[in-house]
Amino acid sequence: MWLDRLIFLPERGVPAPPSGVEERWLTTRDGVRIHAWYVAAGRPRAMLLWSHGNAGNIASRVDIASALAARGLDVLAYDYRGYGRSDGNPSEAGVSLDAEAAYDHACGSGLPVIGFGESLGGAVSIALAGVRPCAGVAVVSTWTTLRDVARRHYGPLAAIVGNRFDSLARIAAVSVPLLVVHGDADDIVPFELGERLFAAAREPKRFLRVAGAGHNDVLEHTAVLDAVATLAATVCAPPETRGNRRR
Repeated sequence: MWLDRLIFLPERGVPAPPSGVEERWLTTRDGVRIHAWYVAAGRPRAMLLWSHGNAGNIASRVDIASALAARGLDVLAYDYRGYGRSDGNPSEAGVSLDAEAAYDHACGSGLPVIGFGESLGGAVSIALAGVRPCAGVAVVSTWTTLRDVARRHYGPLAAIVGNRFDSLARIAAVSVPLLVVHGDADDIVPFELGERLFAAAREPKRFLRVAGAGHNDVLEHTAVLDAVATLAATVCAPPETRGNRRR
């Protein structure tokens, strides 16, 4: 559909994986071949399944994936169909199938799998938690609904988006530990949308406000990576020791 060409902004060029990064290939249940990178931690406590935003591809965040691996997390980052070296063309239904295939692959590690997504990838991760038993979910710079974001930028024209990527409708079904991160200087997905998404979620949950962070630089803040590592420690802890984590 023509609207998908406005929502998804893929980049095709992906270099050879750098040292310490392993290339993986996955096949979705509708037969699309998906490209992924795997970064191993020395002594992993969990597997982080990384769903990226609507632009770029997996190569743009490899330094952050390595920093998360240094915190004890294996990282599997995959490209949606139509991104990087992955086949096909992206759509909401299609990227959900991609996430499911990546999750199923990640389960082969035997580690707890945490859905991790930035921006659009957060919406993908929330949807994934409704169909796969994620051990936890972490979302960064993620919206309530795509229409809410479009309304901030395009006013009444946002109606054409319809109910695409409606995280607000799905978040209440997430019953595992949840981390919501948002920069308070985000000029693409406004901070208050992150607050509303968090408010609609169930416990146990934690909200991290990153002072001065925008949409594209929030992951450069050490506090965010540390919070993701803390979430991993939480999901690996015995249930009776977890408790609820608020702001």
